[in-house]
Amino acid sequence: MATILGRVLVYGGKGALGSTCVSKFKSNNWWVGCIDMKPNDQADANIIVKPENSWQEQQINILEQITNILNGEKVDGVICVAGGWAGGNAAHKDFIKNSDLMWKQSVWSSVIAGSIAAYHLKEGGFLSLTGAKAALAETPGMIGYGMAKAAVHQLTKSLADKESGLPKNSLVTAILPITLDTPMNRKWMSTADTSTWTPLEFIADLFWKWSQGQDRPVNGSLLQLITKDNKTELITA
Repeated sequence: MATILGRVLVYGGKGALGSTCVSKFKSNNWWVGCIDMKPNDQADANIIVKPENSWQEQQINILEQITNILNGEKVDGVICVAGGWAGGNAAHKDFIKNSDLMWKQSVWSSVIAGSIAAYHLKEGGFLSLTGAKAALAETPGMIGYGMAKAAVHQLTKSLADKESGLPKNSLVTAILPITLDTPMNRKWMSTADTSTWTPLEFIADLFWKWSQGQDRPVNGSLLQLITKDNKTELITA
């Protein structure tokens, strides 16, 4: 059996970006735990999220599963790429429903990821959350989404502070994508200019570098992913 070179937990590890991250770390002989509503067959362990549970119940249940699986081992990284998208302004019939969904998908998962990092991350490990470039400004056509992502940005800053309860020398950042090059986005926006879409592999490579201590950004950074002509740059917000 190959030697395990590191350990990472991917929250949202069954989605398009999460699956790419799971594959990246697995191909480098890392142990990978997937946290999602459905299992990822590539992962070494699957922590199942029960969407019907309250926020607190989800946190307790997820931490119990992780504690049992890790059995005292610590992880090198916690990557939260869980999320989703729903639109609507204040007059939209599903304004509250969509806002509630966005809060659950982005904020619940990110806060629980922070809790996981507090208990299970190694000193010097990294936690990455997922915000959105759009949420740096007003988002009238997708208020719930913008509000939830802005909360993730604030959470990133708070978790990066030395008083946050995370292990010593932890790196906490958020990636702020515009549009990711996912199969679903290609399906629903088939006529769009994909040269401005950020490839999933670029993001997975980014996390891999951080896990190796390479090109680490400043703690608390909100990293905009700006893609033009199929080239992606990281620009700190």
